[in-house]
Amino acid sequence: MTTKMAINAKDIFRNQHRLIRFIEQSIRLCSNQSLKTAQQQQQKTATADFEISTSINTAHTHAPEPIKHDKDLGDLFKASQLAVRLATPQQLQPKPDNDEELGFGKLFTDHMLKIYYHKSLGGWQKPEITPLENLVMHPAAKVLHYAVELFEGMKAYRGVDGKIRIFRPDMNMNRMNLAAQRSGLPTFEGKEFVECLSRLISIDSEWVPHTDAASLYIRPTLIGIDPTLGVASSDSALLYSILSPVGSYFKTGSNGAVSLLADPSYTRAWPGGVGNRKMGSNYAPTINVQKEAAARGLQQVLWLYGEDHQLTEVGTMNIFMFFVNEQGEQELITPPLNGLILPGITRDSILAMARQWGKFKVREAVFTMPMVCELLNQGRLLELFGTGTACVVSPINRINYMGQDLYIPTMEQEKPVHELIRETLTDIQYGKVPHPWSVVID
Repeated sequence: MTTKMAINAKDIFRNQHRLIRFIEQSIRLCSNQSLKTAQQQQQKTATADFEISTSINTAHTHAPEPIKHDKDLGDLFKASQLAVRLATPQQLQPKPDNDEELGFGKLFTDHMLKIYYHKSLGGWQKPEITPLENLVMHPAAKVLHYAVELFEGMKAYRGVDGKIRIFRPDMNMNRMNLAAQRSGLPTFEGKEFVECLSRLISIDSEWVPHTDAASLYIRPTLIGIDPTLGVASSDSALLYSILSPVGSYFKTGSNGAVSLLADPSYTRAWPGGVGNRKMGSNYAPTINVQKEAAARGLQQVLWLYGEDHQLTEVGTMNIFMFFVNEQGEQELITPPLNGLILPGITRDSILAMARQWGKFKVREAVFTMPMVCELLNQGRLLELFGTGTACVVSPINRINYMGQDLYIPTMEQEKPVHELIRETLTDIQYGKVPHPWSVVID
């Protein structure tokens, strides 16, 4: 086969895939019209337990404060400076055949976003979208020796109207900048970066799954690339983002719930540390413990802290408990932002929605494994679930603690709160209801 024939074959394959996608989308749009009609009729005949408000009460949540940049940071990049170098036909990758059978983080789209920072060149350089390619760096780059790096997790969702949306990106940008400050890495204007990300997503829009069972995962990453040994701030850095179509994050049991290992001999974070920042150095030490959980037939690790065995996080998720308190009230509780846990965007959203609903008490407070055991024995523990961008909401049905299996009745509730929360969040994310948290990609 000649080079010209190979290029033509690649181009034909690409156009065939677009035709298939167009036909599939047309079928879905027809189905969605029927679905919308059915949803409207259902809303007329039944009263929902929780109404999805199209706005959020500012008393329950607030926009993050602007980041204060160091005086010697130098120039900031702007989305208006963005340059684009598209992939050639030979560089294009085949799309997955079935969106509903996607794994997590194994496939990547055709392009990536890269923005370099060099203090010696005046600060941030111009952003560029390029074909997905390997990174080249000096073997003394600080990221390779001192873990000078951080990342974020976001998602793009294809809505029932065909539009692509991202969820509360300002929160991710604020959290990323706070981690940059803690790591001695350069900060940036989050709004400008989101505009660059939006352009990247629009270029690779064919990769956004056409189902509400999957989404496009966005992985912004910032690494120190200064080619010098020695623990110090990096004068050179690379801010980049890759995209990956994903399905479910966890391999759960048959009922969709996860089981946990709660071993107080392991600690994920401690006061004064960086457990509240999304850095790779927080995750590498957890891998061996995760292997131990898997060896015991458990899916994730419940991280405990202190002599009283405080619950902090579950796997890579925040944790919530729904129970009946001593006053006989239903209550939703989650650990406070005391430096031990990541300030999750999903966590913040659930707290804001639940407080606005006003159906039960909502509180941020420390709770412990002895408290969990007591509530369970008294029949007052209703649900435990993890939350995060990757999984949204993940119910918990079993905890192995101090050599004993605790069976949590999360999946036994007639109208589980975690399901109502999941449905509400996904309805917002997939554009089934208009909401200011859901940002449309133009």
